[in-house]
Parts: sequence; structure tokens; C-alpha cells
Amino acid sequence: MRFDHDTLAQRVRFGSGLAAANLAAEAEALGAARLMVISSPSSRAVATRIAADVPVAHWHDEVVMHVPVEVASRARAAAAAHEVDALVSVGGGSATGLAKAVALTTGLPIVAVPTTYAGSEATSVWGLTENARKTTGTDPRVLPRTIVYDAALTVGLPVELSVASGLNALAHCVDTMWAPRTDPINQALAAEGIRALHIGLPAVTADPAGLDGREHALYGAHLAAVAFASAGSGLHHKICHVLGGMFDLPHAQTHAVVLPHVLAFNAPSAPSAERRIAAAFDAPSAVDGLAQLRAQLDAPRALRDYGMPAAGIDAAAAAVLAAVPAGNPTPVTLENLTTLLRAAWEGTP
Repeated sequence: MRFDHDTLAQRVRFGSGLAAANLAAEAEALGAARLMVISSPSSRAVATRIAADVPVAHWHDEVVMHVPVEVASRARAAAAAHEVDALVSVGGGSATGLAKAVALTTGLPIVAVPTTYAGSEATSVWGLTENARKTTGTDPRVLPRTIVYDAALTVGLPVELSVASGLNALAHCVDTMWAPRTDPINQALAAEGIRALHIGLPAVTADPAGLDGREHALYGAHLAAVAFASAGSGLHHKICHVLGGMFDLPHAQTHAVVLPHVLAFNAPSAPSAERRIAAAFDAPSAVDGLAQLRAQLDAPRALRDYGMPAAGIDAAAAAVLAAVPAGNPTPVTLENLTTLLRAAWEGTP
């Protein structure tokens, strides 16, 4: 056994009902006196409540999916105008992504308070969209210093969005198994993430107000993101980044739809990873385990349901082909990639 493994330096505060206290403690630890709180209008009430005891210099609510460059530019200008010394993101991946865009050019520290299972808070990956093209990269400046996890904040997330967001987290786990920098540590984290999500997501759908399922889902989502941050972006995420930037598709639902197709595509060529995924699902095969979970959750099924045009399949396939990571288990061609995308567009099992 031989590998090199990177672990990102980050504090995690996990506790249901403790977001306000933990955020205040982190602001004090940072010595922050002028915070910029980034949250969408729909998350403003939650953000106001948990930031009641910290010094907020500016509330910023222009949060847009896939972080358009012009939105990032305005947020950076606001941070400078209000002379903020730290950033707080409250919400899903779009809020975290905007905070990262500001940190990328300013170096300001981020305290992330997630209200979904997106996982962006545990990675040093940033993304910006310009002219229908999403560009991503990694930079240590964008990694939040601290994550404040509070499962109680996810109770307001509707079941449908909880499912999509949780399957996005599951995609981090699956992609980790064959990502460019995968190693046994990443794979162990990903397998435990799958196990936790396999417990948590059905519990969320059965009892949306219950904390047990949401705590399992949040714990699994964190493990998924930590594994993904170290292992890198595999084929699944390359596909979803292209689709999101090209067609402005909703992030979580796109991942939820594409995941089973990439798993079926790669699993036959990665028997060791396939066995680990199957074991985490406690299923005869990885594909069966995911299919059973998706049926239980009534998961999103087709890209066409979220606005992707059929005429865009060929262009998307060409764009993805140019971004396919080296070492993908199954050799990728324009032909089999087009077949995969058409199946995801149609919602074919």
C-alpha cells in the first residue's frame, strides 16, 4: 500500500440547536469585528437569528446559482466598501460559493453555516460562471476556517430538496472512489458517508421534522465533502459542472439525476470500488443499492424535467469530453458519453 494523502485544516462544530452560540464563539476566536453575512433572501430569517450576537457590518443577499462573475464582483465590492474582516455564509452551496468567490480575491476568512447537504463548505474548490461556462479551481484561501453544523437548521428544507441535496452528497462519495487523487483514506470516508446517507435520507423523508435523520444526513454530507476535497473531481462532477454552467440547471437536482448513470458507466471497470459502494448500501451491487435508495426517496429522474434542451446533448458531450479526468475507470468516448447524457436527459433507468 502506497499513497500520498492531504487533509485540509478546518474546525468543525457540530451540534443541533447550537448554531448561534457556535457562530459567536468562532467570531470571537477570529477577532472579527465587522462581519459580512451572505445569505439568500429565503435564508435571511435564519441568518438574522443565528447572527444576532455577532457584529454584522453588512448583510448581503444577492446569491445566485453557479456564482456568475458579475455577482461575485458586486459582493467583493460590498466587502471592500463595508471594510469587513470576515465572512459568514448561511444557506446552501450558492451562498458558500459566493463567500468563496470573495475570499478568493480578498483572503477574508469564512465561517460557513450550511442549511443543506451541499458539502461545498468542506472543500477548497471554487466555481464561477461566465458566458454559460463554469470554471472551477482549488485555492486554500477559499476553504472556510470553520463549519458550524446544526441539523435543526435543515428542518425547514423541504423533503424534495433534502433528497436532491443528499444525493448530491452521495455523488461526492461515489465520485471519490475513482477520482484522480483517491486513496484508501478517502475511500473509507466515502464509504462511511454512503452508509450515513443511506440511513439519514430515508429517515428525513419519513419524518421531515425529526433530527436523527437530518443529523445522519449532515454527518454523511460532511464526510462526503472531506473525501471529495482530497480525492478531487471525477467524471460525475465534470459532467455536472458542464451541464450547470451551460444550461443553468439546478445544482443538486442535476447531480441527483446524473449519479446513477455515471455509477452504471464506471462500476463494471472498477470492481474494488464497486464492492465498497455495494457494502456501504448493504446491497448485492452498487447499482442495485443506489437504485433501491432512489426508489425509496422518489429521486429526481430526468434532466429534461429541469430545463435541459434535447438539442444541447451533443454540445454538452463535446464539452465534457474535453474535461474528462485522467484515469477514469471506463474509457470515455464522444459516443458513450452522448449515450450517457441522453439516458440522463430521458430519465432512462
